[in-house]
Amino acid sequence: MLAAIPFPNISPEIFTVEIGSVAFSLRWYALAYIVGILIGWRIAARALTVPGLWHGQAPMTSKQLDDLLAWIIVGILAGGRLGYVLFYQPAHYLANPADILMVWRGGMSFHGGFLGVAVVLFAFSRRTGADLGGIADVLAFCVPPGLFLGRLANFVNAELWGRPTDVPWGVVFPGHAAQDCPGVTGLCARHPSQLYEAALEGILLGLLLLHLAFRRGWLKSPWAVTGMFLAGYGASRFLIEFFRQADPQFISPDNPLGHAIRLGEFGLSMGQVLSLPMLAAGIAVAILARRRPA
Repeated sequence: MLAAIPFPNISPEIFTVEIGSVAFSLRWYALAYIVGILIGWRIAARALTVPGLWHGQAPMTSKQLDDLLAWIIVGILAGGRLGYVLFYQPAHYLANPADILMVWRGGMSFHGGFLGVAVVLFAFSRRTGADLGGIADVLAFCVPPGLFLGRLANFVNAELWGRPTDVPWGVVFPGHAAQDCPGVTGLCARHPSQLYEAALEGILLGLLLLHLAFRRGWLKSPWAVTGMFLAGYGASRFLIEFFRQADPQFISPDNPLGHAIRLGEFGLSMGQVLSLPMLAAGIAVAILARRRPA
């Protein structure tokens, strides 16, 4: 290891309050969820009041947006947890179903959360009569702030780190698992892949979607912004997976890179397997939406 950045001494817990014999802690990860949702809600509320953004009237009222917020929270939590269970450790949770409810032990999947939100958006649209494409577009450009904060929280938690590296900005993450780098003598530096994801999925994708929505008139074409979000996230996640350490359950002596699907000498991680359909669907949806007459 030629150079590396030591991991900053940041506690995953912001503060802890003890009430009797029970301790309650606020963690950065929980705060990221809360603040990300609130930022997205404020951006959406603003978009619904800007004249000229939509083809006709806005897809929902401010009151409907407030109601939708609770639906989205349920979709994120339920979908994210079930997605992790089904995509990443189905055998473990099949044998230990009670562990599914133990969310404090970690284990959330973005792709599962995305599917959970998609289900609640469809149900909300059917129940309220709100335009499904319009509310999907609103949600699409409101998601990146939450992705940005969530990835920063992953970094603070010293989790989901990247593969070993000798680049000067490699970070020495704490813990035995992070330091278990075969063939590396001394401290093991890894790609800060959480920060790569924060930059691509949070900042770059977020700015692109806001530009398309507020400056380029894409909200006049229902589903166009949604398609660009799917394509942008899929491409970003697929790229970052080359630098991100695979989940431990996929790693073995004959599969050191943790490929979920192997094609000879090459392979794809589970994140890449799940992101490719998003990328393909997003491109198709965006092209079809923009071609449709306004």
